[in-house]
Amino acid sequence: MDLVTALRWAAERYPARAAVGGTGRRLSYAAWEARTNQIAHALAGAGVSRGDRVGLLLLGGEPLASLHLAVQKLGACSVPLSTRFGPDELRYCLDDAGIELLVVDLSTTDAAASAVQGRRVAVRTATELDTLAESESDHPLTSAPGEDEISVMLYTSGTTGRPKGVPRTHRAEHSAAVAHAVQTQQRLGEVSLGVMPMFHTMGLRTLLASVVVGGTWVAQPSFDAEEAVQLITEQAVTSLYLVPTIYWSLLRTGKLSTATTLDRLAYAGAAMAPALAERLVAEVAPGAFVNHFGSTEIYTFSIGPDVAAKPGSAGRAGIFSRVRLVAPDPGAAPDALVRPGEQGQVIVSMASPEAFAGYWRRPDADQKAIRDGWYYTGDLATADADGDLWVSGRVDDMINSGGENVYPDEIEAVLARCPDIDDVCVVGLFDERWGQAVTAFVVPVPRLAPPAAAEKALAFAKEALPSLKRPKRVIAVDAIPRSGVGKTLRRRLVAGEFEARGEAGG
Repeated sequence: MDLVTALRWAAERYPARAAVGGTGRRLSYAAWEARTNQIAHALAGAGVSRGDRVGLLLLGGEPLASLHLAVQKLGACSVPLSTRFGPDELRYCLDDAGIELLVVDLSTTDAAASAVQGRRVAVRTATELDTLAESESDHPLTSAPGEDEISVMLYTSGTTGRPKGVPRTHRAEHSAAVAHAVQTQQRLGEVSLGVMPMFHTMGLRTLLASVVVGGTWVAQPSFDAEEAVQLITEQAVTSLYLVPTIYWSLLRTGKLSTATTLDRLAYAGAAMAPALAERLVAEVAPGAFVNHFGSTEIYTFSIGPDVAAKPGSAGRAGIFSRVRLVAPDPGAAPDALVRPGEQGQVIVSMASPEAFAGYWRRPDADQKAIRDGWYYTGDLATADADGDLWVSGRVDDMINSGGENVYPDEIEAVLARCPDIDDVCVVGLFDERWGQAVTAFVVPVPRLAPPAAAEKALAFAKEALPSLKRPKRVIAVDAIPRSGVGKTLRRRLVAGEFEARGEAGG
């Protein structure tokens, strides 16, 4: 199945049903099908041909979603780019992907102008294309793309080194959307908040799964907690798929419990502290609460289907997935399975229909991550007596302190319960005695002085954690560095890119 056919069939099934809601243009399925046909014709008029790569550097919302789907209708490849990329990263992605047309909006025009300087890349605004589309035919183009043609190329967030291009076929994108709908227990006609950025797999999955179930995608181009709660309540949103940091922000509005239609919650992108899961259960009482563990490369690794019953568990392999835990050594073979209860690195079968085929022009990355038909995720986990996975962190994030391995996620889950801090990140900083000293960076709650917050967090750690896992230092900062989709950028803290507002221990 390809995405063009998926949208067309949805429009045939539910022509009058609301397909797009939210803060911008609202469209029925019939109107969305017609509109994306018109935009596809406008893109063709701008010189886009089958197989071309079209860069999309837009804030979000319906214009970006419609452009993404229109590109599919040309048999071209959509390349959504992070609006947080600096000029160097943008230039790298433009050159690496071979982008010939870059579509921008008012928020990204200046960044694009800098990035394309000296390059043969045409730049058009979304508004310009939208205007051109008005006079185009709303009839479909002659043929849909094959399911093995490339639908999209996403660039990894680049938390270490340069971003890597991840080409994904129509088959992989549609399979992932179907898996998402089943695994997060979506119903026909589900109403989902579309706020996760579409340069990330979570944002695309919310959009495409909504099409698969004939649902309504409620667009919010950029996240604002108060506005999000208003959209959820006013437009009767039933389903959320977000990163934990956004859930924290929604809870802090004090209004999430008023969203009476909301009963499907899912999260991904980072570990969720049990304290957050408990708050969400108490305020929302969801009928389904799911932990999705996966990546850009293979959308689903595993699914924790009941976060309320097992907070923090990543569950078992998804419906299209096969997962193993192997020895946490760089060269471990796919059959080097760890014993029950032992920690291992997570590997996932490349036979999944949700999987990519390899990185774009990066044989070095393929060699590191793909071995004998298995994708080496870089994540560490253990399996409990039920066979459910518990992710303990990234191989690269492991702290070796005094010869013992310590995992930041375990410590963060405990410190997140400290009532005097709003956010926490644990890293290993160089120490002459310990090699790496466990160090907690904390964000104080409002109106608490940073030095006092650091002292209180250290005292909390001494009560709640065994000596090996207690931070040697607690440093108060204004904010924890994160990517555009909420991934913690530990490397920045390790590199000293922070301004301490207060400190305890040492």
